Amino acid sequence: MHIGIVGLGRMGGNIARRLLRAGHPCVVWDRTAAVVDELAGEGARGVYALEELVVTLPEPRVVWVMLPAGHITETVVTQLGELLSADDIIIDGGNSFYKDDMRRARELRRQGVHYVDVGTSGGVWGLERGYCLMIGGETEVVNYLDPIFRTLAPGPGDIARTQTRRPDSDARAEHGYLHAGPAGAGHFVKMVHNGIEYGLMQAYAEGFDILRNKNSADLPEDERLSLNLADIAEVWRRGSVITSWLLDLSASALAESPDLARYSGYVEDSGEGRWTIQAAIEEAVPAEVLTAALFARFRSRQEHTFGEKLLSAMRFGFGGHVEQQHSFEPADGPGAAR
Repeated sequence: MHIGIVGLGRMGGNIARRLLRAGHPCVVWDRTAAVVDELAGEGARGVYALEELVVTLPEPRVVWVMLPAGHITETVVTQLGELLSADDIIIDGGNSFYKDDMRRARELRRQGVHYVDVGTSGGVWGLERGYCLMIGGETEVVNYLDPIFRTLAPGPGDIARTQTRRPDSDARAEHGYLHAGPAGAGHFVKMVHNGIEYGLMQAYAEGFDILRNKNSADLPEDERLSLNLADIAEVWRRGSVITSWLLDLSASALAESPDLARYSGYVEDSGEGRWTIQAAIEEAVPAEVLTAALFARFRSRQEHTFGEKLLSAMRFGFGGHVEQQHSFEPADGPGAAR
């Protein structure tokens, strides 16, 4: 399928590359001409304005927007809505707030333009591993886009099938992508995914902090233990019930630097954890672990523990997130690279 890609950052560029490798012609645009030129050198059609992207694509046009959520995505989606025609499709693959998706879908529907929201997980590893995709939009449109989603998804791999799955279950889920529901459903599921991610990361961080501090001078000398955290992470990766990709990243970071010296422990939140807690409040659902994990990130910006260094190491491992010594700006929302 022909597709336009707007935004060629950590994930947008690799999404274009994965599609190109599978033979999908891509027309790419970014405000930084150098990254456009780079993708053009890899087989994409590079353009230098949204107007050029739109006239280059065949109808019905499909444009995937992969930009930081908030103002910049809102601006580009609005511009595309004015440039596109009836039956064209806009896909937002960033980390937009799901209520914004619902509103955009309603507004674009008046112009005959379709809107699809895709929660995209896979970080900087997605080019090789594939992206887990949580999709919201009209059924007919999502089905039309299936060749794109199937290419980007990781596929079944060597993960054992869940034997108790019902016959009417969505078979796409076993391939790493899912039509979650109407517009907004994809980003809602991804939002909760990221809230859970916060909790899992916090659990690992606190556990390794306890292990490390078993050698604390505050303990009786005959109760102290000097534990090899890298080896513990490695053995837990193999057969334990807490194995995960986050544990893999932790093991890698600890093997590289047992004291995690390159990390300060300052941990940003992308915004989706906040939205997950807001949804829990609206639904009157208790979410003690997820809330505590979010608050722990807030506290990390005041004082830093070894556990927070591990949190930072995991964020860098899966998403390439470099520590930022500044506060979250709620007006801009979370970034697209998750």
